[in-house]
Amino acid sequence: MFTGIIEELGEIKELTPNGDNLNLKVKAAMVPELKIDQSVAHNGVCLTVVEIEDNTYTVTAIKETLQKTNLGDLKEGDKVNLERGMKLGDRLDGHIVQGHVDQTAICTEIQKNEGSWQFTFEYDPSLQNITIEKGSITINGVSLTVVNSKKSEFSVAIIPYTYDHTTFKYFKVGSKVNLEFDVVGKYIKRLAEINRL
Repeated sequence: MFTGIIEELGEIKELTPNGDNLNLKVKAAMVPELKIDQSVAHNGVCLTVVEIEDNTYTVTAIKETLQKTNLGDLKEGDKVNLERGMKLGDRLDGHIVQGHVDQTAICTEIQKNEGSWQFTFEYDPSLQNITIEKGSITINGVSLTVVNSKKSEFSVAIIPYTYDHTTFKYFKVGSKVNLEFDVVGKYIKRLAEINRL
């Protein structure tokens, strides 16, 4: 369980295919505090630490994860948003995030405003995921509030702190991002579908 509040940017030091899987070696300041079997969200994808060495650690993304997320597009030197699992009893500063990416989206517009940025994303509506105005959305692991919600498109407003401390500063029109839709909304939607049957 995560909150969508990014702790730091990690750097991809090495990508090693392993059958259908991909091992990612990540350099991060949090490494001394990590342990084997610990969960860390990488651009919103929950992965398990399998090896720790000096100032890097390794996680493995399986084939399904690579197909559903943007992790397969990473290159050595790329930055990723990192968050460790939340501690029981801590404040929930973002929203409930599972680290299970629902689908990807493409950035279609970046608008710089006075003191903020507005990013617009388009996603495949055939997967039946939805956003709602002022609802929660997780983009590359970052907990955000939806604005301008449409059937297959939405925007988010980014403050300077978020822009400076996450991968948002690297986004361009055409960038692929990971989306995790609001978990409460997903359960309500599923219950409504069951009741219609």
